[in-house]
Amino acid sequence: MIDYSHPRTRFAPSPTGYMHVGNLRTALYAYLAAKAGGQNGTFILRVEDTDQERFVEGAMDVIYQTLRETGLNWDEGPDVGGPVGPYIQSERGEIYAKYARQLIEQGDAYYCFCDKERLDEMKTLQRASNIAPKYDRHCLRLSKEEIAEKLAAGVPHVIRQRIPDEGTVTFHDEIRGDITVECATLDDQVLVKADGMPTYNFANVVDDHLMGITTVVRGTEYLSSAPKYNLLYQAFGWEIPKYLHCPPVMKDATQKLSKRNGDASYQDLVAKGYLREAVLNYIALLGWSPRGGAEIMTLDEMKKVFAIEDISKSPAIFDPMKLNFVNAEYIRRMSPEEFLSVATPWIRRAVTREDVDLSILAEALHPRCEVLGDIPAQLDFIDALPDYDLELFTSKKMKTNPAVALDSLQKIRPVLEGLDSFTVEAIHTALFALIESLGCKNGVMLWPLRVAVSGKQFTPGGGIELAAALGKQDTLRRIDIAVKRLAAL
Repeated sequence: MIDYSHPRTRFAPSPTGYMHVGNLRTALYAYLAAKAGGQNGTFILRVEDTDQERFVEGAMDVIYQTLRETGLNWDEGPDVGGPVGPYIQSERGEIYAKYARQLIEQGDAYYCFCDKERLDEMKTLQRASNIAPKYDRHCLRLSKEEIAEKLAAGVPHVIRQRIPDEGTVTFHDEIRGDITVECATLDDQVLVKADGMPTYNFANVVDDHLMGITTVVRGTEYLSSAPKYNLLYQAFGWEIPKYLHCPPVMKDATQKLSKRNGDASYQDLVAKGYLREAVLNYIALLGWSPRGGAEIMTLDEMKKVFAIEDISKSPAIFDPMKLNFVNAEYIRRMSPEEFLSVATPWIRRAVTREDVDLSILAEALHPRCEVLGDIPAQLDFIDALPDYDLELFTSKKMKTNPAVALDSLQKIRPVLEGLDSFTVEAIHTALFALIESLGCKNGVMLWPLRVAVSGKQFTPGGGIELAAALGKQDTLRRIDIAVKRLAAL
């Protein structure tokens, strides 16, 4: 039995490829609409696979994996079952056929036997007159006998919704309020295709009713179809659920994010080194302004403050810099051990040596890292010292040049060689004692060391941390290379 005392929402993806960020946001808002504010609502996963030509092998696994990784666990669905299955539309054919026949018997739908040439001709004529293309109404003049003969003969046909010629349809959107549309502007949409499969526009209405959906969360691209959905609900005598049409996610002011254009999917973002929790958090903010102003929230925290009325009507711009900021906040909140765990696979993309202390590298990276995918490029000097320009030793800020660097490195080398313990603490203590004894600025010693061991201007961590990570033997070897090259100037 369905419990109608609590919200029932659904996420109904099509298995046509990866999980676009807009799709994931729809899933998140549908989940929150069921769970927010202490509601013990039901979140349903339904697979809309009636368009078999667009089906992509393995896409269902992507959907399952993405929802599980982000914590959007469904209460009913194809794999967990439930009281209103099947939860895969291609397995519900008899259900749709039953309701299509009912609409035909009521006069709210009809068989259309028009071929493509005739449909195109009538569509052109009626669009020219600025009337929606109810271009196959001549089929309504066929007798029951004629229809039966065509069906028996296997004449190709579809089933279309019969839209009233006059009057208006009003539907209510939770974000935009009441919207009224003239029936004359609506076309007689296809409900069942020639292959016998229902269209999305028909199947989603039948399924939402039979599955007891109380709030339908979807994108604004379905706003234009909502009046036709309402007419179907009314034809069946069914209660209309609440509609929540989310604002589009835009690439910029004029372009939507699009699968076809190769714009970011959830899988793409994770592959680039964004944390799953951060991606979900950022996606939540694409069109939703939480009360209180907090932006960094776990899923449990979102459930406490989410409210439909706080969703914007305006399109949301996908801002990579804001995503980086959110991701960096999650990284900062990790313990050193947690960061080492998530960073190690990325460190290992650049560092294959087994004698390097990864924990030191991770500790240096932690406060500076925004995206895990940026790590490998920062560590490209660890396995092998690059061929670098000696002008890197020149720094106005640190008051160094090649001559100063040569003198500093010649003083640093015996100090480091004499250390029994080559830890960050031991190196730090020894070098700062040297700096104090010479009465020089820190940078005069530490900048040459950093360049000598890395061959780079910018590094994650200073010379002390890098030396400790590389180990004593390699650090001395790299200092010797720098001294030899500087002395030859």
